[in-house]
Amino acid sequence: TYTSTHIHTHTDLYTYIYMHTDLYTSTHTHIHTQIYIHLHTHTHAQIYTYTSTHTHRSIYIYTLIHTHAHRSIHIHLHTHTHTDLYIYIYTHIHTHTHTHTHTYIHTYIHTYIHTYIHTYIHTYIHTYIHTYIHTYIHTYIHTYIHT
Repeated sequence: TYTSTHIHTHTDLYTYIYMHTDLYTSTHTHIHTQIYIHLHTHTHAQIYTYTSTHTHRSIYIYTLIHTHAHRSIHIHLHTHTHTDLYIYIYTHIHTHTHTHTHTYIHTYIHTYIHTYIHTYIHTYIHTYIHTYIHTYIHTYIHTYIHT
């Protein structure tokens, strides 16, 4: 009688790595508004409005393997307003013949209103790493009986 026992063990290691695309977007918007006001002593007012808009974009894209996305968007809006008041008084005395005196008073009021709007848009895409380990153990028992 002959008995043969065969044991077969199989191990399967499966590793799955999932990574993402890291997209960082920074949008910077600068809006500058300047208002110039000139006041004269004869109640003559002139308003000069100057508006300039400047947009500067800076986009950084860094890509890893197997692009898939889970996005989390945070928007931060910051507004800053600055007002500068400048008063300038100019006095001119002109003496003419026959004792005629002319006095000129010029008053300049300069008002500067600066408005800065900064918009930052940040996009964060996260990283997921999945690791699967599968172990298969197969046991085969073969019995041979020889007489």
